[in-house]
Amino acid sequence: MAEIIQKDGTWTFDGDALRLTPGRDKNVSLFRKTLGELVVPLGALAGVSFEQGRKAGRLRLRLRDGADPLLHATGGRLTEPNDPYQLFVESDRYGVAEYFVDEVRNALLLDQVPSAPVAGYLLPGPAVPLSVSAGDGTASFDGERVRLEWNWKTEDAKAAAGIRTLAVTDLDAVEWIPAVGLENGCLRFSVRNAPTKAPPKYDPNSVELWGFKKDPLMALVAAAVQARLPHPARAAPTDVRDAREGRPELPSGPVASTEDGHDALLRRLRELGELRRTGVLTDEEFTLAKQAVLKRM
Repeated sequence: MAEIIQKDGTWTFDGDALRLTPGRDKNVSLFRKTLGELVVPLGALAGVSFEQGRKAGRLRLRLRDGADPLLHATGGRLTEPNDPYQLFVESDRYGVAEYFVDEVRNALLLDQVPSAPVAGYLLPGPAVPLSVSAGDGTASFDGERVRLEWNWKTEDAKAAAGIRTLAVTDLDAVEWIPAVGLENGCLRFSVRNAPTKAPPKYDPNSVELWGFKKDPLMALVAAAVQARLPHPARAAPTDVRDAREGRPELPSGPVASTEDGHDALLRRLRELGELRRTGVLTDEEFTLAKQAVLKRM
């Protein structure tokens, strides 16, 4: 098992999944604290990296496209302080961070996890029920219905429509857009057979956001709803891709003899990893031995 503990949070890897726990430091964002702990299965990962800085470094996880409803709903718009897949690392823990990266990368290699997009969510999204107040309204979600309530700052024409209740089965899409500069953001729900070009200020199916502290929390509502909508990359019935793994189905029949040799090399990599963990091999010896094995694969 590999683990790194920082003020920003704690990341733990047990070989099958990564457990990402936000820290309690005052600099940890409200969004990450509210989102809470994430469990990311190894199969959802596309890669991991560590970037060193003069005073602090950064661990980054890269997920496979389509694996996480939060990333899909936010469209890459979460700012760095709110990104749950980044961890700031103090300079005296660089060695631990590098070891953590090696362990995850070795597991990805040994399990032959593809980096291709997936056709089904591999993370469940935020827990429900949840309710967030920001901008001109409150958005609540119980797993089946979205409830939109308005406050005194809501445009009169929009507030006149009253409380909105939207069933997930009636939604085509959900989108969270943060406020940037002078442009306001929104949490917008697209209702089936009811398209609109109205700006969020007047759209009764949107909450307008003005760039305040709680705005990112609306992304949690978006992600929870997104997790219950049809996956945007769902394969067509005639597609032979496995909907769970996002990989082409393997042909049936006897396994080629070359696979036996490949499995032996994978076992050798596992053995080398164990030898390094127990101190039999130095890091340099492990690297050289691993490179030799990989050249034969």
